[in-house]
Amino acid sequence: IDIVLRQPLDERNAITDIANAYLPTASGKSIPLTQIAKPTFAWEPGVMWRDNRDYSITVQSDIIEGLQGATVTAELLPKLRALEATWQAKGLTAYRIEVAGAVEQSSQGSSSIAAGIPIMLFVTFTLLMLQLHSFSRAMLVFLTGPLGIAGVAAALLVSGRPFGFVALLGVIALMGMIQRNSVILIDQIEQDRANGVPAWDAIVGSAVRRLRPIVLTAAAAVLAMIPLSRSVFWGPMAVAIMGGLIVATVLTLLALPAMYAAWFKVRRP
Repeated sequence: IDIVLRQPLDERNAITDIANAYLPTASGKSIPLTQIAKPTFAWEPGVMWRDNRDYSITVQSDIIEGLQGATVTAELLPKLRALEATWQAKGLTAYRIEVAGAVEQSSQGSSSIAAGIPIMLFVTFTLLMLQLHSFSRAMLVFLTGPLGIAGVAAALLVSGRPFGFVALLGVIALMGMIQRNSVILIDQIEQDRANGVPAWDAIVGSAVRRLRPIVLTAAAAVLAMIPLSRSVFWGPMAVAIMGGLIVATVLTLLALPAMYAAWFKVRRP
């Protein structure tokens, strides 16, 4: 944090005068400035920074490896709010503290995505209707979208990654991958039933025949995310997709046939 000190006017003629200045310490004693700093000449543009038409001072820092900006902000924010409250108590109502940087951008990005989610869901369901030609089958595939949420939460928790804007993008992409696999399985079941295969045998046989292609495509997607998972920025998205896709693939092959049988009241002969 840059600290600006101003000496009396008659002590600003030479840099040695600044070097000889004394600073009070917490113990009540004073020490020379040269013990804690090295005075040097530097040029600075005469700019008064503003944010939303108010004068502002930006305080920023890096964080150590292993921590996330959102986590550090959540720990520091209560202390900053307490400091802000002391300013208000002293009548300094014009001063306030606002969070900016990556945390603010993540919050704004999440809000913009949340605003478009209803349209995205409507378009997704419409496309499923066009593909499957049935409201019941489209709804069944649509409901498989959240199957990977447990895997996303577990993967982010184990890796220590935060659930922010980038991870939210990964969840949205993951829902599309899950529904793609569900469409493949449901379509195979319907083809078998159209060819005269009994409903129960069609469900079991389709799950067995589609096991290999679904698992291989999921494995390819997971392996492709491994290099990206090491990225500081894109890592949460990659981890969310990897964890969610692993869990969702298992649930698609096990839970979706059971859901289909329950939805259409198919019983074992």
